[in-house]
Order: sequence, then C-alpha cells, then structure tokens
Amino acid sequence: MTEFELQEATIAGVGAAVRAGALTCAELAAAYVARIEAYDRAGPDLQAIVNLNPGALDEARVRDDELRSGNDRGPLHGIPVLVKDQVETAGVVTTFGSKAFPSYVPPTDATAVRWLREAGAIVLGKTVLPDFATSWFGFSSGGGETKNPYALTRDPGGSSSGTGAAVAANLAVVGIGEDTGGSIRVPSSFCNLVGVRVTTGLIPRTGMSPLVVLQDTAGPMARSVADAAALLDVLVGYDPADPFTAVNVAGRRPDGGYAAGLEEAKLSGTRVGVLRSAFGADDDRDSGPVNAVMAEALTAFGDAGAHVVDDLAIDALQDLIVTTSLYTLASRRDIDAFLGARPGLDPRRVADIVSAGLYHPALDLLEAIAEGPEDPSTDPAYHRGIAARFDFQRAVLDLMARHDLDAIVFPDVQVTPPVKDDIRAGKWNTLTYPTNTLIASQTSLPAVSVPAGFTDDGLPVGMELVAGPHAEPTLLRIAAAFERVVGARRPPKTAPALAGHG
Repeated sequence: MTEFELQEATIAGVGAAVRAGALTCAELAAAYVARIEAYDRAGPDLQAIVNLNPGALDEARVRDDELRSGNDRGPLHGIPVLVKDQVETAGVVTTFGSKAFPSYVPPTDATAVRWLREAGAIVLGKTVLPDFATSWFGFSSGGGETKNPYALTRDPGGSSSGTGAAVAANLAVVGIGEDTGGSIRVPSSFCNLVGVRVTTGLIPRTGMSPLVVLQDTAGPMARSVADAAALLDVLVGYDPADPFTAVNVAGRRPDGGYAAGLEEAKLSGTRVGVLRSAFGADDDRDSGPVNAVMAEALTAFGDAGAHVVDDLAIDALQDLIVTTSLYTLASRRDIDAFLGARPGLDPRRVADIVSAGLYHPALDLLEAIAEGPEDPSTDPAYHRGIAARFDFQRAVLDLMARHDLDAIVFPDVQVTPPVKDDIRAGKWNTLTYPTNTLIASQTSLPAVSVPAGFTDDGLPVGMELVAGPHAEPTLLRIAAAFERVVGARRPPKTAPALAGHG
C-alpha cells in the first residue's frame, strides 16, 4: 500500500494497481477510512461524512475474492465511493440530512446505489447535506457544518456539501451528489471538482429524497472528467420505477459509453459562447475575483484553438430564473409524498418537522417550503412557472443556434465561496444567492462544472458548460480538453498525503 499514491487517485489508477497486485481492495478501503478518521473526524475536522458503511471492509474483501476467482466486474470494481445521504443505502443509516431521522436504515438500495454495487463499487459511507437538500450551504441538523477544505472558514457549497468536501480532500476515489438547482455544481465549483448534472431522467431517482421532482437528478462528483464519465457509464439507464428515465429507452447512451474517446478530445474547432448576463460586477469584491479567473480560462480556450463568442446575453435572465423557480410551490408536496411512502419514518411531513424544530435554523428555504401549498396545482404561480420553463429553454437553445455554439460558458456561481460567519449573519441566504446553476436546472439541460482556476487568495472557481438536451458527450469532451489545457485541479493543503497510506 505504501507504494501506491492514495492522494488524487483515479479510477483507472486504482484499477491498474489492484489488478497488478500492488494493493488490494481491502487495503484501499482501509486507507480511506484512515484518511476519514484523520481529516474528517480529527485534524481540520471537515465534517463531510455523516455515517460510514459498517460493511465496507467486508465488501472490499469480497471484491478481492472475486478478482482472485476471475470475476472482474469492470472499471468500478473495488472503487470506494461516497454517497450523499439523500440517497437510500441498504444496511447504512440514511438521514436525508435531518436530525429527525438519526437511525433510519432503508430496506433496499436506491436504484443508482444498486447499480454502483453491481458494478463492483464499494459504498464507503454517506456524506453530509443540509436538511432535505434545501440550501446552497453546508449547514445540516443531522451532520453538522461542513467545512471547505481549501479554506476552513468558508463554505464548501451545497447541497452536496459533504460529497464535495470529501472528494476534494481525497477521502474516497469518487462521490455521488444530487442536483436540483445546482447542488452538484456549486460544491464542485467551491471544492475544485468536476461535477455533472445530466439531462433530467438520464439517471434514476428511485430511492432518493426529492426536492423538486421535475428537476432532481443524482450525478457524479470527481477529481477528473474521466472519473465522472466512468460513473456516468454505470449510473445512466432506464428504471421502470422512475418514469422520467423513459428518455433512455430511445438509446440516449452514446456508442461506447461516456468515458470512451475523452483522451482524444480537443478544443480546436469548438465554439463556446460566453453568457455575460450571468457574470457579476468586476468591481465587486465577491464577484470580481471570479471574473478574473474566468477571463484567464476563456483566454486558454482561445489559445487552444476554440472560437470564443463573447458578450452574449439572455433577455430578462433573472426574471426567467425567478418565474421558473418551483421550490416554494412544489417541494412540500414532493418531499411529503416521499416521506409518506416510508412507514419507518416519523414525522412524515415537512410542516411537522419544521414546527417541531427538527432542522438547522439557517435553512430559510426549508421554512419557506413548509409554508408552501400542499397541492401546488391550486396555485396559479405553479402553472405559470411550468409554462415559463419552455420559454426559458427556448431562449437558451435559440442563443446556441443563432451563434452555432457547442456550449454556453459562465461561472457556476458569481461569487467566491462565502465565509461561514457571513452566512450566519444573513449576508447570504438560499433564496437570493447569486448562483448560475439554476439556468440548466430550470431548463432541463445538461451541464458540467470543471475547475477553472484559483483566485489570488487561493479560492477555487468553477466554470460551467451548458448545452442542449442529451449533449452530455459533447460537454464531457470539451471539459476533458479544457482540463488538459488548464490543469486547475490541485489537492487542498488541509488534507495532505497521510503517512503510511499513500
């Protein structure tokens, strides 16, 4: 194990080492448990993991036995994965981020988790999220306050805060997040990761607590585009229990899978459009540093042979974002339906959880959801929001068509990762936070966040790429080519290599 570099390990690198006999799956899992104890439970005390899988090491030994007997399950065989605690895992406590459910153990895996395990992955543990994924920030009544490993006084982003901080700090090879309005991409941006939001329906949501069913999707969070794509190759598929996945019946998976061909990807000839209406002010202390990093990233695009179409805008962008937002209209119904279908849970309604005070007090959105309609169909604003989504999507796709673009580019979030004390003081709240990730979420379009670089004071900035429905292969190729040109991924200094474990 000492000859294997655990820090920044990749799926391909782990697979090669295991198959060459340089380490075993059990040694690898044990090494990550040691890192979790050193950096998540001690040291910088990241508070990214809410529960470890008590059977993880046993599962790793089974994977070793399988390899010895010639049963190789593929690229994910023996790969330790951390899963957002929004996703049900058989045999592992699942809290949905809430202190209301400290001991709920689901009887079955969510479909995505089942597929990961069938592919040979080892669920190492569950990661912290704000209660029911209702925040951009890492505040959870069930798991504590997750720290950003690049700046411990700052937030890691949410709602996949634990997955973001843990994967960034090398506490597993890869992680699974969930994205409704940006919950994969915000922490990917703040934690120097690659995060993928797929076209809604490509990945089954069965067994995953919802926020807005029309938008929800699980997805990969990784330290490289190749690793994110390898996860997609397992996660994408049709699930009869989730009618949204019917989009997969038409053969949406690319020939050869998502990971195939990424090494040959290049920026030369690519056309990207810069959505300037999604940038903050250059002279603002929070958005100015983000813009400076983005400027360097866009220059790198041009230097690598891409055609950059600048100064694009979508008319009334902020109005479209506000009109198509369904959180305070649909989330109460969607969460209540999920909880109500699980006899082992009590309380089983959002309003009862809030009235009992069983949530983190910083979650303004959860409070607003509890006051929303039990039946959104009775509210005219819900129907206006649904109708406006078609207008919003057309506006994005029309912009791409008029300029013959492969993707639209902008920062995931207009500002740098916020200081925790500023969140507590009310400078930022969920309903007004300047994140651009809502654009893809509320138009049902795919998006990839890729590390763009660091501000002068060492804060990560993520660049978002958005394209038309089912354009994930195009986005991954652009992201992979950009990743090779810029190379902005680097591990945080708060969680260096652990002596004796790589």
